[in-house]
Amino acid sequence: MLSKSQISFIKSLHQKKYRKENGIFIIEGIKSIAEFIQSSYQIHSIYYLAQYQPLLPALPANIKLFEVNNAELDKISTLQTPQGILALVRIPENPVLDVKQLRDAFSLVLDDVQDPGNLGTIIRTADWFGFKQIICSNHTVEVYNPKTVQATMGSLSRVNIFYQDLAPLLSAKTVPVFGAVFNGKSMYDMDWGKEGLVVLGNEGQGISPEILELISDPVTIPRIGGAESLNVAVCAAILCADISRNFQK
Repeated sequence: MLSKSQISFIKSLHQKKYRKENGIFIIEGIKSIAEFIQSSYQIHSIYYLAQYQPLLPALPANIKLFEVNNAELDKISTLQTPQGILALVRIPENPVLDVKQLRDAFSLVLDDVQDPGNLGTIIRTADWFGFKQIICSNHTVEVYNPKTVQATMGSLSRVNIFYQDLAPLLSAKTVPVFGAVFNGKSMYDMDWGKEGLVVLGNEGQGISPEILELISDPVTIPRIGGAESLNVAVCAAILCADISRNFQK
């Protein structure tokens, strides 16, 4: 059985303040946990219902294992319907972006994206299309928010996430800076080339004026129907697909 202090500690990690304070975040589900075990992330501990233990891959000896019952899992899970297994993972030190990583590749840049589910879906999309890094503004939602982690479906273990002030990065003009806007060049006519930064804006406000000025290549996904706008994660998926198609030519 878990002690009250263990339950209290894990429940505290549902909040950003305590994730940051302890350097630990939560992942749930056997598929995601298996992918993190095989990544560079360090697993702190795993909490599982008895039937899930045989599903775990080979584990390093330093990972703490705790068998729990349904009542205990309900208390520590962030989900309304727990998935039978939960792990605590150490948050790595904030990575520093090397501008050399921007060459001969495409990277997504998120300007104050606020919805955790959107961020998680964008990470999963980036992973699908082979984008290795996402650069977030300092006011973009926290990547270790449980809803974000859950939405990545394990892809967070393969995509590098950076948080930094976007203006200096985009001002350097190291590679072309594409931006998703309403009045840019049609995606179908865009010469993507072989490298670039692709800026996506806030759900309600779009790309901020300061960042908008730094975009060298405004791009639009042509609208055919009557919808007012596209969800930012959907926009990311469409642009990633078109870039990937052109990059492989």
